[in-house]
Amino acid sequence: MTTDILAAADCAACDRYAVENGVMSQSLMRKAGEAVATAIRTRWAPRPVLVLAGPGNNGGDGLIAAASLRESGWPVRVVLFAEPASLTDDAAWAFGVWGEAVERAHGVDIDKTGLVVDALFGAGLSQAISGDAARWIEQLQRARTPQRGRAVPVIAVDLPSGVAGDAHMSEGSVLTADLTVTFHARKLAHLIEPFAGLCGEVVCADIGIPDGWQQLVAPIAQEVVAPDWPAARSTGGGDHKHQRGRVAVFSGGASATGAARLAARAALRAGSGLVTVCSPPSAHLVNAGHLTAAMLTRWDGAADTARVLADLRAQSAVLGPAMGVGDGSRESVLSALSTGLPLVLDADALTSFADTPDILFDALHPACVLTPHQGEFDRLFAHRLRRGSKFDRAVGAAGLAGCTVLLKGAATVIASPGRVPFINRHASAWLATAGSGDVLAGMIASGLASGLSPHDAAAGAAWLHGAAGRRLGAGLIAEDLPEELPAVLQALRRRRHREAVHSHLLSHGC
Repeated sequence: MTTDILAAADCAACDRYAVENGVMSQSLMRKAGEAVATAIRTRWAPRPVLVLAGPGNNGGDGLIAAASLRESGWPVRVVLFAEPASLTDDAAWAFGVWGEAVERAHGVDIDKTGLVVDALFGAGLSQAISGDAARWIEQLQRARTPQRGRAVPVIAVDLPSGVAGDAHMSEGSVLTADLTVTFHARKLAHLIEPFAGLCGEVVCADIGIPDGWQQLVAPIAQEVVAPDWPAARSTGGGDHKHQRGRVAVFSGGASATGAARLAARAALRAGSGLVTVCSPPSAHLVNAGHLTAAMLTRWDGAADTARVLADLRAQSAVLGPAMGVGDGSRESVLSALSTGLPLVLDADALTSFADTPDILFDALHPACVLTPHQGEFDRLFAHRLRRGSKFDRAVGAAGLAGCTVLLKGAATVIASPGRVPFINRHASAWLATAGSGDVLAGMIASGLASGLSPHDAAAGAAWLHGAAGRRLGAGLIAEDLPEELPAVLQALRRRRHREAVHSHLLSHGC
């Protein structure tokens, strides 16, 4: 399952679609403002509220929120960053709903303010904030520093002012929020760093856009919610080990074997029926002394790569974890690529091409998944993709490489040619530990061997990997992650079963 992420312009198009289909625009604004007020009331006790209202519809949403909080007995002041007479359309209507005096945008004391509603500028911001609005933002940011001894909560309407919906930041001031209330669908900036970190908690409210908008706009991305992973299906992915996928994992030398074993263990725990570690002679005894469920075979380097894969009848392979950087790894990768087999290329398999990325790009095929962290990504792609958000660069990289690119991070972006990109935020900061990426590589290979597309295998594995990290929490190490996967898969199976039953009941009018 996924959740659609829309471009800011497409969210505006959905609003217009609603109006064209009989929904009053004031109804949309009233529901948006009420959603902001409800989110505040459910999280904070009554306190003095300061609403910063801009000149457009974002300000109108803020005025409705102000009126709703006032009706609930909260003390509310409004600072309007426009002349009341200059307001038009729905913003003017919302000003009438507020119906009280507003304060000017200069000289207002914020020391006695208990909560701030940022309704200055929303997702459609296209230029730097300046003037009174910029001064207010800077003043509020200073007031929120730890040195001041108090943190005034800031609630952003749609997005923190200064951040545009499509994950671009203005060159001017930006206000950090504790809570962001957006409407109908989330935007890229709610998910992609550094913008997501400015949003705080994100709530997406239904404001009554009627069905049919899906035929009008297409999602710019999708967030992974609950993947369709073979081992989490009711059948478990097959009744014979060869039906559950055969994975090959290539090992480094005698002093660098742990990464391959982590990947192999993860592939097994993710559902693969047969996983083999391909070991150079120098590491054979080391690997043999540690492997139990995974098989072991000898691999004599680059010239032997295609033979090993054929002999194993592998359905996917992992190359890169602790393989070493240099000519040997580069030639091994090229040999594996020549087979056309679905491959996961990670770590040293990528860095070995840092000086010759075009050689790699020319050899890649659509069944490949590249899994770089930001440093590895920059080594391969920075010479061509210097600008844009993380999302934009991942999508551009997939186009250059002609295959799936999974760019790791707090928000992992999975991009493939011809597919809607996935974003995965179902993760944990504790996953930033040595070996975590090796585990992820093995899980992706498991998905590939089970028949998932590279795009779906990468997205599903990222979600499962994050779920394991969230369950384990503080103190986790990479070795813990594969052992947590059975519990994650069982929970996912139960969740998908409940959702299937619910969908069936709804379809039958129950």
